[in-house]
Amino acid sequence: MADAQAVDTNTQEVSDKQPKSVRVVLLALMITMMLAMLDNMIVGTAMPTIVGELGGLEHLSWVVTAYTLATAASTPLWGKLGDMYGRKGAFMTSIVLFLIGSALSGMAQDMGQLIGFRAVQGLGAGGLMVGVMAIIGDLIPPRERGKYQGMMAGVMALAMIGGPLVGGTITDHWGWRWAFYINLPLGVVALAAISAVLHLPKKRAKARIDYLGAALLTIGITAIVLVTTWGGTEYAWSSARIMELIGIGVAALVGFVFWQTRAAEPVVPLHIFRNRNFTLMSIIGFITGFVMFGATLFLPLYQQSVQGASATNSGLLLLPMLGAMLVTSMIAGRVTTNTGKYKIFPVVGSTLMIVGLYLLSLMDTDTSRLTSGVYMAVVGLGMGCLMQITMLVAQNSVEMKDMGVASSSTTLFRTLGSSFGVAIMGALFNHRVQDVMAERGGALGSKVTEQSAQLDAASLAKLPEAARDAYQHAVSAGTHSAFLLGAIVAVGALAAAVFVKEVPLKGAGPQKADEGSADGTASAQPPVVEAV
Repeated sequence: MADAQAVDTNTQEVSDKQPKSVRVVLLALMITMMLAMLDNMIVGTAMPTIVGELGGLEHLSWVVTAYTLATAASTPLWGKLGDMYGRKGAFMTSIVLFLIGSALSGMAQDMGQLIGFRAVQGLGAGGLMVGVMAIIGDLIPPRERGKYQGMMAGVMALAMIGGPLVGGTITDHWGWRWAFYINLPLGVVALAAISAVLHLPKKRAKARIDYLGAALLTIGITAIVLVTTWGGTEYAWSSARIMELIGIGVAALVGFVFWQTRAAEPVVPLHIFRNRNFTLMSIIGFITGFVMFGATLFLPLYQQSVQGASATNSGLLLLPMLGAMLVTSMIAGRVTTNTGKYKIFPVVGSTLMIVGLYLLSLMDTDTSRLTSGVYMAVVGLGMGCLMQITMLVAQNSVEMKDMGVASSSTTLFRTLGSSFGVAIMGALFNHRVQDVMAERGGALGSKVTEQSAQLDAASLAKLPEAARDAYQHAVSAGTHSAFLLGAIVAVGALAAAVFVKEVPLKGAGPQKADEGSADGTASAQPPVVEAV
């Protein structure tokens, strides 16, 4: 009992110090989080200009793919390095690597160089989100962490809305190279603040890095991302190349799991998955990523193609969903902090997500912007209940020594979910669009979409009226199929949420002696962290 009271006193000291000492660190972490989220959106807007200057149109997709691959493959490694050698050093190294990649990308002289430098940038990016989440996990007890959910959700919403606008403005006025250079001043500010004010306990692991495990995991993740990126676009799903990648990915991941049971210091300790809540949060995170990135891909396409919205303000088209997500996330964080209760949010969030996606599947050529905005808001309300709660519960379910791998694993599952979501929903959308175009537009309809089922505004404007009408019906049918699939997949998140066991959040008061990892929470408490 005395030990529990001492732990609680220490936790209270951390909480009391936060307003004075942690604000600067949190600001630096939010800047870093913004860097990680903004990059692809800014660069995506600049891509037509980049291709116009550097050429290499046939390699265009690799500018994004190289970054995505490097980010996904390095994410779990950064988490483990932070656990073994100290989070501050690993985090600052990832920022430096990201800034080096940004500077080199801005100086690229041809498409080959740009792809290589984007891979360097992606290696650093893999540690940004993981570092942010793990350091917040170190500094702030889970019971208090809910207060900051609104801040993180706000950064996410700002990045998704402002990314295309910022990218377009920078490219038009400063040139495409500044789409990369803009990271440098922000990154330097974050580095300076973290170096000056963040002081975490230093670590030095005696065990060697699990190089074999890292290699197997990297190969497996790379194969998965390539399958989801190339499948149905570069290669047919049944092609030999896709089958080879699937085989390589499965073999590498099976070998990885086998090796993790024998490694002295495994990259991803499998014992964290014995915790029911952690496993359930990984599943919910995967499904949330699947749904969210599919929605952000097809909603602007529907609104531009069917409702005639401007592509220039594409980020603003998602405002109903992102605004609702921000509000709900703030409410969920406050309620969690004040009551210590959190199970209600995954359950309600999954339910709202299912309902919202089903409503989005009902949209047709006559759906008004107001109606589609209401449907998007329902999805946003659901996502707001899930986005940060999944990380909070996952971190609360492991010991402090595994905070990094818990954060990186949860982030990785969400990333893989987004890859699968874009690939599977995209394949279904494309197939449906081409079928409806063939039915309504005949030979002309098939010819219009033989290269791509997603037409830009300029191509759409050039179509004859009959073909344009057929395409609008085809896009409506495609979004119907994609969102209906999303609703079905989201049922899995609801099923997982029902089985979440609500256990006390660390920092919520003294725990009883019998409350340990078997209940779904770890017995270790957050250390007192000097952050001055």
